[in-house]
Amino acid sequence: MNETKSPLRIDIVSDVMCPWCIIGYRQLATALEASDVAHEIHWHPFELNPNMPAEGQDVGEHLAEKYGTTTEQSVANRANMTARGKELGFDFNFVEGFRMHNTFNTHQLLHWAGELGRKHDLKQALFTEHFTHGRNLSDDTVLVEIAGEIGLDREEAKAVLADQRFANSVRQEQQFWTGQGISGVPAVVFDRKHLVTGAQGVDNFKSILAQLKEMRA
Repeated sequence: MNETKSPLRIDIVSDVMCPWCIIGYRQLATALEASDVAHEIHWHPFELNPNMPAEGQDVGEHLAEKYGTTTEQSVANRANMTARGKELGFDFNFVEGFRMHNTFNTHQLLHWAGELGRKHDLKQALFTEHFTHGRNLSDDTVLVEIAGEIGLDREEAKAVLADQRFANSVRQEQQFWTGQGISGVPAVVFDRKHLVTGAQGVDNFKSILAQLKEMRA
């Protein structure tokens, strides 16, 4: 008697402030579609900038301060990401004054959405609202609006952010993944044991999926 194989579990540790996280996810999604692999995706929190103030920071200033990136490098990097995104059907809109934001409350809202089976939908909406529309994700009012726009209860979303009921859960989950050695994102874990870091490209993800399919056969 043949046992039905469970779907391939894919854990993705990411932050919605991370452009390579949405690029990497779109690459993976394209590879999954082409590979026809039954799978389930689980999103997990990571804060790129846990000490970011509420007002956020200009992206150019932020990259210069954190990584020593020059203005020329920053412009070139954003052009590269924009081109990569376009190939994958995602629009980056790095306008003048584009800002990075604190995402701790964003992760709490995602945790809540996860309890309702909507974490993936909210995650995709947040990527789009940040990178395409430039909305301020450190503003709780904006987060509540986005939750409502995908059909989640606005009043409950507002309450979740106001009482910080999932703050400890998010911190514990972040600590778990950093305890597993995750220090940068995106980090993708296949089948709970195979870690792949960074936006690997569609072809590399296809190759990884093919290897995993063979191993699981």
